[in-house]
Amino acid sequence: MKAHLMRSFAGGLLLATSICGIVYLFGSNNVQTAKIPSEDEMISSLTSEGYIVQTKEEWKKQFEAHEASKENTKEETTETVAPQEKVVYRTILSVSKGMTSIDIEKILKSTKSIDPAIDFSKEVEKRGLSNKLRPGTYEVDSGMTIDEIMAAIFK
Repeated sequence: MKAHLMRSFAGGLLLATSICGIVYLFGSNNVQTAKIPSEDEMISSLTSEGYIVQTKEEWKKQFEAHEASKENTKEETTETVAPQEKVVYRTILSVSKGMTSIDIEKILKSTKSIDPAIDFSKEVEKRGLSNKLRPGTYEVDSGMTIDEIMAAIFK
């Protein structure tokens, strides 16, 4: 009985494939191709939608004029700009028993006391200070170097 079912299934697949092939080969060929608009039609369509259409040369001239005006404003502002004040973030760090250098790194990065690009915990391991972290309260600010922070926290 299984062989009979398999033959019937295979026959059905063959019949369905044949019908699809006949429809594909002899079916109507009324495929309409999309009309590609001309350049003028595209420009008028875009301008009616509020876009500005420029040629490559027009864009290049405008870009060069913009760059030249930026250069002029840089020269003018360089003379009159006062030095900006640097913001220093001060943090009171409370180290409890069981904390690791990874925990300290997360706190320092979240309080902007160190640069996010610095890998503080790896630097601690490299210097062999992993076991020298002692519980306590420490004051750290963003103006300190990594060496100063390590000297303050690790005894």
